[in-house]
Amino acid sequence: MMGSPSAPEASGGADWELDFYSRPVLEADGRKRWELLICATPEGGGALEPQPGGPPPFRFEKRCSADTVNSQWLREALGEALRRAEREGHRSPRRLRCWRASMRAMVQRAADPLGVEVRPSRRCFTLLDWLAERERQVYPSEEGYLAGPLAPPPQPQRPVPRPWPEVARGDRWSWAMLSGESLQDVSEWSIGFAGLLPIPPTLSPRAGVPGIRLFSKQRPLALAGWLAGLEPVRLEIDQGQLVLEAGLDDRWKLANLPEAEAVATLEAFALARQEAAGLQFLAVQSAENASHFEGFWLLKDLPDG
Repeated sequence: MMGSPSAPEASGGADWELDFYSRPVLEADGRKRWELLICATPEGGGALEPQPGGPPPFRFEKRCSADTVNSQWLREALGEALRRAEREGHRSPRRLRCWRASMRAMVQRAADPLGVEVRPSRRCFTLLDWLAERERQVYPSEEGYLAGPLAPPPQPQRPVPRPWPEVARGDRWSWAMLSGESLQDVSEWSIGFAGLLPIPPTLSPRAGVPGIRLFSKQRPLALAGWLAGLEPVRLEIDQGQLVLEAGLDDRWKLANLPEAEAVATLEAFALARQEAAGLQFLAVQSAENASHFEGFWLLKDLPDG
């Protein structure tokens, strides 16, 4: 059953992205270190840099001993993060994105008493970049670092893509390609529901960013609002189907593709991983020549696992 379209974004601070999990470092007691990381989602496109006259983007980190990993510790740490954010001039977050399914219940129990909305979502691209940076530059220098390959956690079975709801189909869709240069000013575009990402400074102006445009003449705003509630993550090709991944593990079948088109799209996505940091996009417009986007999301095609 499809939910009602999301309301336009309420005023407030930036969204926060959270990860509370063990790290590849053994503490003195022989148990893995646990760590809370929180960072703000950039508001709009462009680089994750301070706004003129404003505080730097919010980041918070706190270690946790393995024997105190529980919702009470996390609630107290979240409260500490909220208080520090206020002291530094940040508004309270609109919502808290949590991307680990195994930690969802604990995060929810910790956040509810603080009045912070939790949204299970893989749209935690800023956090994942920060975590990857720490795995390269921070943890290897720590005493007790677990060097070498670790056994990967078991991967949950991917759900079969659900059919795209009839009421959300709009009139038609089409492939599109944007250049890296055209995305440099994406935060200045006329957009209703927006889900933007920082543009990588290394993105070549000539790099191609693949995506799709959904057209709806009668109900473009409702379609964009419903998509906003999905937390779209990436587009992929799965057994000849165009699939939209969203939320924590939602998968939606957008279309069946002819074999040649599916192969060409796979190649375009692979090239975007190499040349455009895996960027993709999803747009909703009322017509092909419309200058306004009812919805526009930058997506990121990250490797699985």
